[in-house]
Amino acid sequence: MLEHMAMLLAILMCGVGWGQAADTYLPWEGGPAYYKRWKNGPPADDSYFPVAVWLQSPRNVEAYKAIGINLYVGLWRGPTEEQLKALEAAGMPVLAGFKEEMRGAAGLRGWTLMDEPDNAQAKPGGGYGSCVLPAEIARQAAQWRAADPSRPVYLNLGQGVANEKYVGRGNECGRHDEHYAQYIRAVDIVSYDVYPVNSGYPLWWVGAGIDKLRKWANYEKPVWNWIEASSIRGEGRPTGAQIKSEVWMSLIHGARGIGYFCHSFKPKSDEAVPLHDAEIRGALKEINGRIAELAPVLNSRSLADAVTVRSELQIDTMVKRYDGVTYLFAMGGRPGSGSARFQLRGLGEAKVTVIGEGRTLALKGGGFEDRFGEYEVHLYRIGK
Repeated sequence: MLEHMAMLLAILMCGVGWGQAADTYLPWEGGPAYYKRWKNGPPADDSYFPVAVWLQSPRNVEAYKAIGINLYVGLWRGPTEEQLKALEAAGMPVLAGFKEEMRGAAGLRGWTLMDEPDNAQAKPGGGYGSCVLPAEIARQAAQWRAADPSRPVYLNLGQGVANEKYVGRGNECGRHDEHYAQYIRAVDIVSYDVYPVNSGYPLWWVGAGIDKLRKWANYEKPVWNWIEASSIRGEGRPTGAQIKSEVWMSLIHGARGIGYFCHSFKPKSDEAVPLHDAEIRGALKEINGRIAELAPVLNSRSLADAVTVRSELQIDTMVKRYDGVTYLFAMGGRPGSGSARFQLRGLGEAKVTVIGEGRTLALKGGGFEDRFGEYEVHLYRIGK
């Protein structure tokens, strides 16, 4: 009898994954299941992780699909019937501005409110006035929900989320961080953008903004993030490595969707820079392919207290257990390079595959060591 009980206990523990019957989890926004509440919401499949482009022409949809884009957000002067038909024919879902006559469109998966209402808004005669206060955003969101409860309402916020000293919020709204929780309460999906390479900001602001938004959302609504994928005004141009760092920093800090800002306005106008810049195009294809490969893992809950790190660097980490395998996603969270030693709770000896790098490490006594360059990302699969 005791032998049978011991065997049953072992089976149950292994079903949890590597015998971690006592796994505890970090706060979580619900994964793809969150979208099941809307009949016409974003895909609710575990194999789908939103990877979007902002305000792009439907004529480029196949080229974007070829580099792993699976969502359009925003349509210039749309949505129009022609735009929606082109995207639907390509199987590309879209979030777009509210138009009551477009509610029957199958590919429309959500309504987008105005962009960056937290910033001071341009006046018709020149200069800038107030931001759009949360009460007005809440009024619009409620109006759209009443007209179409089958789709979520989406809102993107500006760099003030991460940049506490940003003057672009204006006198009335600057330093009023309490507005952000109010904006979030009014909508169903929220995102923000900060472009550190273009703006000369620290790269780590990307993750810091995600942390703030998730906290303001009380970990109840998915937070997405927009990543710079161009030289916007002829200033800083992100390299492929920097784009990869920004994307994985967002994911490790808990972003539930990723989008790319692809426009360039100076020295010449180009709305689709990644389609015309070979390095950026290649980087996005590789990054997005890895996200698609790991989507079921990314769509699972993150473990709490699963890893400890010893390093002179700040190392940002995320740990998942999926299908009996442990995944550790790690990167340098601040400037600098050096080694880091990881100790994973409850694990013993195993092979550590460094995903996408063609190398393996050995887990001994639950620990292993690796080296990190500036903001470098390593993705580890421990076990199978």
